[in-house]
Amino acid sequence: MRFRFRDRHDAGRRLATELRVYANRPDVLVLALPRGGVPVGFEVAIALNVPLDVFVVRKLGLPWHEELAIGAIASGGVRVLDRDLIREARVSDADVERVSETQKAELERQERRYRGVRPFPDLREKTVILIDDGLATGSTMRAGVVALREERPARIVVAPC
Repeated sequence: MRFRFRDRHDAGRRLATELRVYANRPDVLVLALPRGGVPVGFEVAIALNVPLDVFVVRKLGLPWHEELAIGAIASGGVRVLDRDLIREARVSDADVERVSETQKAELERQERRYRGVRPFPDLREKTVILIDDGLATGSTMRAGVVALREERPARIVVAPC
């Protein structure tokens, strides 16, 4: 297998060159999805000279194959489900709820860990660059976008590596 980037930091530096139109703008904020998106987002924020913060989103995996996402949850109670995959894999409503509750507890724990007592940034009229270290099913990114829309930013720029 051949990788496009040496590591996540290299990916962030290269991604920043694609996003240079957002450099030095006071209305721009980078939000990175932990864990893998944080080193990428760090490099982008440094290169663009804009603030960096974290945005926690949790994948909802199949109960018997956690890496395959049937959906995702994000801050603010947002849940995005892949109904077709749930139906095809014959996942029960009870299993979906069980996985959701488990990941909700982990999301809350991670928010406390990453954010502490710092409030979530005000995104109104901001351009938010949402960064992750990749996309597999796209569920976590979709959940992130849905949740961020609730915060009324002027624009959301999806920027996976």
